[in-house]
Amino acid sequence: MEDLLIPIIAGGVVLVGGILFFVMKKKQNDNLDELATEANTKKDVPQGTVKKKVEKVEEPPAEVQQVEPTPMVEEAPLEIKIASITAKNVTKRAVPAHGKIVKQDLAIFAGTKILVAEDNMINQKVIKGLLGDSGIELTMADDGQIAVDILEKNSDFHIVLMDAHMPNIDGFEATRIIRANPNYEHILVVALSGDTAVDDIRKMREAGMEEQLAKPLKMDALYDILYAYGVLNEAESSQEPEQEVAVSDVKYVELDIEQGIETFGGDVDFYKEEGLTPFLEGYSDIADRVDDLVMDEKFDELNGLLHDVLGVAGSIGALKLQANTTTMKESVKETQGESYGDFSDDYREQIQRVMKEIKEFL
Repeated sequence: MEDLLIPIIAGGVVLVGGILFFVMKKKQNDNLDELATEANTKKDVPQGTVKKKVEKVEEPPAEVQQVEPTPMVEEAPLEIKIASITAKNVTKRAVPAHGKIVKQDLAIFAGTKILVAEDNMINQKVIKGLLGDSGIELTMADDGQIAVDILEKNSDFHIVLMDAHMPNIDGFEATRIIRANPNYEHILVVALSGDTAVDDIRKMREAGMEEQLAKPLKMDALYDILYAYGVLNEAESSQEPEQEVAVSDVKYVELDIEQGIETFGGDVDFYKEEGLTPFLEGYSDIADRVDDLVMDEKFDELNGLLHDVLGVAGSIGALKLQANTTTMKESVKETQGESYGDFSDDYREQIQRVMKEIKEFL
């Protein structure tokens, strides 16, 4: 009996051990299945859902979202800026329709007092020649600072003709100084400039220049400004008939002789003596001077010189030279002189052609 008991106990132990092993193995497999199911569940979640959860976590706190940016302070409209600096005691007349204007017609403005701020001597002579015999009182200033100094000593002027680009103080700064002084509210400031683009005109108006005369001066435009704002003596109006302008039959390529004569009030002798001759004497070496300034990298001085040439060339009717000078001025300014080689030879040759035609006409 004892002999049978031992095998029976051993068999029972083996059976219990097998059962325990089977139970533990099944539990382990169940745990693995559960983990696999959970992993598959996460893997099958749509991408949009995951992205949405991430976005929600990254959203800033509510109190941050509710903070509004400080509103920007808007500048006053352009009209308000201009109105605050224009001459307040200046009356403008309506200008009647009229025919072609000659120098004699300007006599009706005798007694008008004009301060001319202009640094170019040829342009000064043109203005003196156009207005000098009309009875208009002219005072000349070579730059903006001199103009301001003159006004400090004597503010008895009706109009200031203000060149926009001058040394020391340019026309813009000089005009701001004038408009800031209530003692000058009776004075009209008229810009003199070859810059006629919309943006350029806007800048002149913002500085306080109420009117603008383009360079070269046109008799009709000058007459209109004087009629609208100057002293008017209609009884003294010239009744002389318009004279025919005598010009050469020779056709010039570089010079528009008729336009040049018109700029000088229809006076051929005046055109020759105060326009062509000074240009011939003062600008024959302009190509050499430009070369030197480019080599020395004096670009501010170069810009001023080319601007000077622009105004005078337009006055004498050298319109092609004026156009080419404009192109070169802008290009050289943008490239700091590197583009000058593209213009130098042609520009020099053109200057020589202009000088040759001036000599022929004189």
